[in-house]
Amino acid sequence: MKHDQFIGLVQDRAHLPSRGAAEGATRATLETLGERIPDQLASKLASQLPIEIGEHLRRSMKPDHAGTGQHFGFGEFVHRVADREHADESAALYHCRVVLELVEQATTGGAMAKVHDALPDDLRPLVEAGSAGRMPTEEASTGRRRNPSGDRSAQHPE
Repeated sequence: MKHDQFIGLVQDRAHLPSRGAAEGATRATLETLGERIPDQLASKLASQLPIEIGEHLRRSMKPDHAGTGQHFGFGEFVHRVADREHADESAALYHCRVVLELVEQATTGGAMAKVHDALPDDLRPLVEAGSAGRMPTEEASTGRRRNPSGDRSAQHPE
């Protein structure tokens, strides 16, 4: 998949008003993913994407590619994407799902399955959900709801 096609699909699927907004959503998602996964995995994933898109994954890599990825969960991941994208967290979450769905479509050899396996359980739904339908949440399996800070202790109010 070429850069222009990728960005056009992000814009279309995420219902973004401009290519610039689609570029921003792509950059925010992939920079954050690049911080979270091991450097070698980020490098392999980036090598299968158009250069301009793959570079977002490489921004946080150590020069020796020996980084193991920062450890943060769902709430922090979404917060970082939203902050970089200058969007609210619910919009950023959806844009992230769109970008990751397209990365899966643009790569081969089970690259996104390896990303999925490298993520902690609470981040895996971002890779699994895709852009259509509801994202599986912890609430469905535990009766708990995440609050915006990422704290999972808030009980489902029923």
